[in-house]
Amino acid sequence: MKIEPFALERWMTTYETRVEFDIAESGIAPLSMNDLLALLPADERERTLARLLDLPLGYSEAPGSRELRALLAATYRDCGPDQILVTTGAIEANFLAFNVLLGPGDQAIVPYPAYQQLYSVPRAIGCDVALWRLRPEQGFRYDLDELERLVTPRTRLIVVNTPHNPTGAMLTPDELRRVHDLARAAGATLLGDEAYRWLEVPGEAPLAPPVRDLGAGTISVGTLSKPFGLPGLRIGWLAGPADFIAACWAMRDYVSLSPGKLNDALAVLALRHRDQIVARNRAIIERNLATAERWLAAHRDLVSWTRPRGGLLALLRYNLDIPSLDLANRLAEEWSVMLAPGAAFGFEGYLRIGIGQDPAIFAEGLERTAACLAAVERGA
Repeated sequence: MKIEPFALERWMTTYETRVEFDIAESGIAPLSMNDLLALLPADERERTLARLLDLPLGYSEAPGSRELRALLAATYRDCGPDQILVTTGAIEANFLAFNVLLGPGDQAIVPYPAYQQLYSVPRAIGCDVALWRLRPEQGFRYDLDELERLVTPRTRLIVVNTPHNPTGAMLTPDELRRVHDLARAAGATLLGDEAYRWLEVPGEAPLAPPVRDLGAGTISVGTLSKPFGLPGLRIGWLAGPADFIAACWAMRDYVSLSPGKLNDALAVLALRHRDQIVARNRAIIERNLATAERWLAAHRDLVSWTRPRGGLLALLRYNLDIPSLDLANRLAEEWSVMLAPGAAFGFEGYLRIGIGQDPAIFAEGLERTAACLAAVERGA
């Protein structure tokens, strides 16, 4: 497979371990192992730590432990452990799904802008990729009439990403059902990239149900990285029909073989305390959203955004004559701030911002960004 360079990941790798104020971060502020253990009562905490320290670091069950798969299955309607495959993050889940479902000449319909994997991997397979565009003049909303026009007799896969990376757009439950109806009528599979599941924005509508809950012809992709603040565990999953899961597992034998045993155990711990983690996330989002809106009001002559309706991400539009890559590089190199260039998503004049960072880091990152923008405006 020949595949194009991953623009966003190559750029982020350059700066993400070097800057002090990463406010392009696409997930919630990461938890430590101590944070995870602190979710437990004191007596249980000691027993759990001892069990983790004694855990033999051999191979795990190849599809993920049955305990972890059962916990994940319980988050869907009418789903059992054999309909779950644990993967190395959502990125592996999507890669496996695309390679199992698609072949050369098939059409895949994918949101745009998007996390580049969603369209680059189908293109590398040899698919005709139709971009379902979210446009700023429409408030970055999904246009279902446009989707209907994109469907052809060769459509084999429709991808939805809700809440959406990088705009924070969402499909309502009724809209998602309409998408499912379009996919069923075309004989296509509907795949939900649900990396931002459980990340509701205060004051906005509740999230639509996972795609897998809609029934036949559906697949959901999930991850602990974004909504649980556990990207280092590299735990994602696929939820789908048992025969599809078996086919993905067979392909996965050639890729990463199995999840890490310790990672699997920590994922179980996180899922058993999901409600506490969701409450922590909500407090972070609420505080950062208020900080962002005050900052935007104070600098409305230079920056604006479409407020995220779900998840953690939005595109900041800036009113300066400088390419987004140059601006993002200057922010990182001179101000130790990371905001992702809109050019990585095909949107010049924008920067991607994340509202999941530690609130103190987020606030200081915004202040430094304002200083940088003012310097650019002055020509300094």
